[in-house]
Amino acid sequence: MSEKSQTDYSKAELPVRLIEEVDEVSRKMGLSKEKKDKLIEQIKKEYEKESFEPGESIGIIAAQSISEPATQMTMRTYHFAGIAGIRVTYGLPRLIEIFDAKKEPETPMMTIYLKSEYNNAAEAAKLAEALVEKDIMNIVKRISLNLNENSIEIEVVDKRRTDSVFKSLMDNLKNQTVKMKGEKVVVTVKTEDVKELQKVKEKILVLRVGGVEEIRNALVRKEGDDWIINTIGTNLSTVLKIKEVDEKKTYTNDIYETASALGLEAARSVIVREALKTMQEQALDIDARYVMLVADIMTFDGEISSIGRYGVAGAKTSVLARAAFEETIKHLVKASIRNEVDKLQGVFENVMVGQVVPAGTGMFDLIVRSEEE
Repeated sequence: MSEKSQTDYSKAELPVRLIEEVDEVSRKMGLSKEKKDKLIEQIKKEYEKESFEPGESIGIIAAQSISEPATQMTMRTYHFAGIAGIRVTYGLPRLIEIFDAKKEPETPMMTIYLKSEYNNAAEAAKLAEALVEKDIMNIVKRISLNLNENSIEIEVVDKRRTDSVFKSLMDNLKNQTVKMKGEKVVVTVKTEDVKELQKVKEKILVLRVGGVEEIRNALVRKEGDDWIINTIGTNLSTVLKIKEVDEKKTYTNDIYETASALGLEAARSVIVREALKTMQEQALDIDARYVMLVADIMTFDGEISSIGRYGVAGAKTSVLARAAFEETIKHLVKASIRNEVDKLQGVFENVMVGQVVPAGTGMFDLIVRSEEE
């Protein structure tokens, strides 16, 4: 960037990033100096229009900007295309899930991208098949009780999977004897009680023999030049270790799992992305900065907090602000027992007592000195 352009832009008080973008666009489009100056003036006007005045109650504006469009959102869920019988949470229920920071989303999902060398239909289909969690019940041809020998006999549909079934049973059934008998796997139980045999059989049926734990289904689709795998169920830490997976793009809609695998900053990004995506699916357009502000508040203290009585709202230092949100009597009684003092420094508490709020022109006192007579 030339010294002259830096001087010109400094007068406009624009951020360095905008300055660099203006330079790049002007160069690509071959703009004359007059057109470039006109562009700068227009950008400056737009930039100033998007700025907030000191003392603006930005929290209330953000809350209103998100909540008002949310009243137009549907309360429905919809079928996940291509996978019959699976319903995906969206609309207002999904938005509530995000801002309430629920530990287990109703429909946990992953979006998996592939590295360039594996980015084709065949590899994507192969990986999708390998990802889906497979229990013994999914691959068994016949499972029967042998009451004479107090054993359970298992016959697998695909004989090539017999070894994996045998290994899974050996790893998980420590108190029973597991052995091969021809093409069958036989589990001998140390009991003559038929009910106990039935319990062991039910336990065997849900043992995992393949795939990634918690991944219940997978769908391959193409988006631009990328072959993407969408999964129902999520296990980010395990999936990121798979050689075909592009760990820089792959993500989950589970906020806590993201925080555990990639850290709090990544979890904040998930909050922003999922909230905006949920709103955009309903054709509702809000400024991303409001959602970013909410995500910042939810992760400000180093862990994920919900927006609610047990999270951000319940942690306010002001007694009256807490009481104004929910459980009024409980907060007032606790405050009286603890001898808490409300210093009336926020918006809510000052509105409640009828004072000027410390925002906008209420942020300062004006003293007029009259002329001496």
